[in-house]
Amino acid sequence: MRPDDPDILWLEEPKLTLAERLYLPAIIEGLSVTGRVALQKKITRQYPDEPYRPEDPIKYRGVHRLNRDEQGRVKCVACFLCATACPAHCIDIVAAEAPWPDREKYPEHFVIDELRCIYCGMCEEACPVDAIELTSFYDLTGWTREEMIFDKEKLLSVYDQTAQQEPLRTAGFRLAQTPPDEAEEH
Repeated sequence: MRPDDPDILWLEEPKLTLAERLYLPAIIEGLSVTGRVALQKKITRQYPDEPYRPEDPIKYRGVHRLNRDEQGRVKCVACFLCATACPAHCIDIVAAEAPWPDREKYPEHFVIDELRCIYCGMCEEACPVDAIELTSFYDLTGWTREEMIFDKEKLLSVYDQTAQQEPLRTAGFRLAQTPPDEAEEH
């Protein structure tokens, strides 16, 4: 495009006031935020003696788990929606023909790179069968990168460890978000 093109809309830079040029309002606002935070009560936890408990475990996003169905099988139907929705591209699925008559596919391999994951919850939202969830389990450590890559067996073992404390959070969370008159119908 040429600079004299009539389709170009030229904008004029706004004129700053004296206070804006001195950055005085921004400095005062920043100092007021610092003062408020400095006066708040400090909380110190003696971790690991005092483990952290999230205020609302349903909203907390920790380690992933693959849920099991009533027969103990992996609930995933290998639709690839979680891998498609993942902005970090940390989910890798290899599908196979399901040996069960109630579904076409199941994940032969399901891998999540927990170091690459940003724990946004998009995989959980995208899953049509509530097969993948983020738990409130936060103590995620490993000595090597390979330990932080969770395969299907490790994800199912997280389900086995957390199923009693956190039974299918997404179903209850969705029900809690529905209006009261609709929740009674379910």
